[in-house]
Amino acid sequence: MLKTGTQAPDFSLNTTPDQKLSLSQLKGKRVILAFYPADWSPVCGDQMALYNEMLKIFSKHNAQLLGISVDSKWCHMAFAQDRKLHFPLLADYEPKGAVAKLYDVYDNEEGQCKRALYVIDEVGVIRWSYLSPVGINPGADGIIDALNEMKK
Repeated sequence: MLKTGTQAPDFSLNTTPDQKLSLSQLKGKRVILAFYPADWSPVCGDQMALYNEMLKIFSKHNAQLLGISVDSKWCHMAFAQDRKLHFPLLADYEPKGAVAKLYDVYDNEEGQCKRALYVIDEVGVIRWSYLSPVGINPGADGIIDALNEMKK
């Protein structure tokens, strides 16, 4: 994974079939990048549902949550609608895993993102990161601790 204190690489990915979002568009906000293996897997579904419940807390910290996986924009759209998610899911689809590779969280064997978290500050510097075991939901405690630490 990229080291704390490193400038987060910029990227632009589809959030919907006809809209893209770039990390640089979020300058001035804190950004939580939640890389995850697959939309419809049980652990990923639980993880994204938890983060959906945490959105108000993230917002109080001026933080925007972005979910990223190698699933397509169409798959993300169906998943977000089914789970009633209220944050962008970004499709790291083509070229497959390009952003996950930039952040050193692509699993070449499985052809998907590893389960990884980054918290990025208002000027685009990585302030915290965590690589979770594949089948384990990392929860939100580490994210909240990192956001609280950034207040100091």
